Amino acid sequence: MQRTVFFISDGTGITAEAIGQSLLSQFENIPFNCVTIPYIDTIEKAQDTIKQINLAFDETNEKPLIFATLVNPKIREYLEQSHGLLMDVFNAFLNPLEKELQLKSSYTIGRSHAVSNYEHYQNRVSAVNFALACDDGIGTKYYDDAEVILIGISRSGKTPTSLYLALQFGILAANYPFTSDDMPNLHLPEILLPFKKKLFGLTINVERLHAIRAERRPNSTYSSYKQCEMEIKAVETLYRRNQIPFINTTTFSIEEIATRIMASLGIQRKTLG
Repeated sequence: MQRTVFFISDGTGITAEAIGQSLLSQFENIPFNCVTIPYIDTIEKAQDTIKQINLAFDETNEKPLIFATLVNPKIREYLEQSHGLLMDVFNAFLNPLEKELQLKSSYTIGRSHAVSNYEHYQNRVSAVNFALACDDGIGTKYYDDAEVILIGISRSGKTPTSLYLALQFGILAANYPFTSDDMPNLHLPEILLPFKKKLFGLTINVERLHAIRAERRPNSTYSSYKQCEMEIKAVETLYRRNQIPFINTTTFSIEEIATRIMASLGIQRKTLG
């Protein structure tokens, strides 16, 4: 029952992907074969795209699903001739907005991902640089500036979450690791004590951690099931003892992990351009 899905845009395709994937996630029992085609900004490119859509239809005898963000109405009308089901986000929302605001859209391609505010863009760049400078326990001298300090054992998701918070929301995020040397008498390091209100813990299921570490260092003490289980128990005990909020990252996407952290600590999203 696999269905082919196209994310088509005259810009980057990021918006079409985000909305399309969010909607498709409601149909978890159907496998989707997803294809992203960005920068469809001419009729010639649209013609090539229609060929791909129609080929997918011929191969499966099922209508491909098409999530599109197309500013140019002529290209949108052209794609409607394909053998797929076209769902255009801009077409669905721009018309009602124009009526309510009593103003015509500028119909500018790529506006949602353009650098519309240089100051906001620089804030995001600075946040990414901060996350890199304060990754994995380095840069502790900058903790006064941090908005959140993620703590956890190795491979629990600290670094990718820090970078996502920085890149997506402009949040100054640091992270501090607990290593095997910190076990089994794990306690909150002195360097973190002044920043207890900024701390947020990450944990993970034993099976998942064991699988991740086994790929990195197979047949090692570091990746053994016993070691993983011991470290997880120790770190979760530390979180509870010190009343540090934490989340199990096993079943959550990085997007949800980040937003849950922000909601828990009351960190506001920053406007990013």
